[in-house]
Amino acid sequence: MEEEGGGVVVRAFDRERDCEGVEAVERMCEVGPSGEMTLFTDLLGDPVCRVRHSPAYLMLVAETSGPEREIVGLVRGCIKTVACGKKPHRVGAPARHQTPSPIYTKVAYLLGLRVSPSHRRKGIALRLVSRMEEWFREKGAEYAYMATDKDNEASVRLFTERCGYSKFRTPAILVQPVFAHRLPVSHRTQILRIPAADAETLYRRRFATTEFFPRDIDAVLSNPLSLGTYLAVEPGFRWAGIEAFLAAPPESWAVLSVWNSKEVFRLEVRGASRWRRGLARTTRAVDRALPWLRIPSVPDLFRPFGLYFLYGVGGEGRKGEAMVRALCRHAHNVAREGSCGVVATEVAACDPLRRGIPHWVRLSCAEDLWCVKRLAEDYSDGALGDWTKAPPGPSIFVDPREF
Repeated sequence: MEEEGGGVVVRAFDRERDCEGVEAVERMCEVGPSGEMTLFTDLLGDPVCRVRHSPAYLMLVAETSGPEREIVGLVRGCIKTVACGKKPHRVGAPARHQTPSPIYTKVAYLLGLRVSPSHRRKGIALRLVSRMEEWFREKGAEYAYMATDKDNEASVRLFTERCGYSKFRTPAILVQPVFAHRLPVSHRTQILRIPAADAETLYRRRFATTEFFPRDIDAVLSNPLSLGTYLAVEPGFRWAGIEAFLAAPPESWAVLSVWNSKEVFRLEVRGASRWRRGLARTTRAVDRALPWLRIPSVPDLFRPFGLYFLYGVGGEGRKGEAMVRALCRHAHNVAREGSCGVVATEVAACDPLRRGIPHWVRLSCAEDLWCVKRLAEDYSDGALGDWTKAPPGPSIFVDPREF
């Protein structure tokens, strides 16, 4: 896979010779909120770590073709099968057959597009995206999507005006710092850790028709980076197995799973002023010395830190929001034991459980923009129609392998 034009070659990433050049481009293309501080992502020496847990993945680089070759651009992509809707009930079908069935489609995710500042406005980003889309089509992907900050005008213009993508979903990224003290979990909630096999059954029975639900959820849950699935129920509830739970679920319950992104990448906030660093250091010192005060201390985000990602967030009942809050507090305590700086999750903008997820607005993103494009001419999702035109649902399943 190699294509040349304009003095630049677009080809597949070669681990033996490209790591240093890719890291240099990543450093030059630090991303984050505008202003004083910048968020830098360290991929821990593995440029493909953010996609290699997916069923199929590829990384492309753009390299100058002169005598002194230099990597000046890169992009990553992966492919999986996800739910894009649900089949209608059969008229007259018995009640036991009324559970909605998902409509699956093969979807590609494009991420990590970078071009060196000195080589921008030369069509390199467009060539990288186009070549990646060719690979998507070769692998049978029916749709491609990407995520970007809604305020990143250059990225939005590239994809919507030149690459044929349309704005699709605006989920929220919610980030909570991990404090030096433990967070108390309400005594009105009981937290259970359930086996991966039971978690798979629960997700498939209750969330399989959620947009972007991965058909290989078993591979996600059994991955070593998945640290466990936790269920919140009322005190006194006795777990008798997943089948008993699904046959007679409690009035209110909630679930989420924890993914160890710390082993995939590290983050670092750069450019903070001395007084910001000093203030954060002071809050941590007081929190460690007087943990019973439960001061909302600022973790050390100015050196490389890891995060735990909360995925598969869902629940039912009038107490579902409170139970999600209890689960997030428990996940915070798990992350504290894992020496993480933050916990994060991503949910649909209209998800009713969103209010139960604690987060700091300054660290979060209220609208992460997802853009989508239809790739193939023949589709297997005839019962759905064109997914790119489907209205948003109440929830969305964010695959932790792609966060």
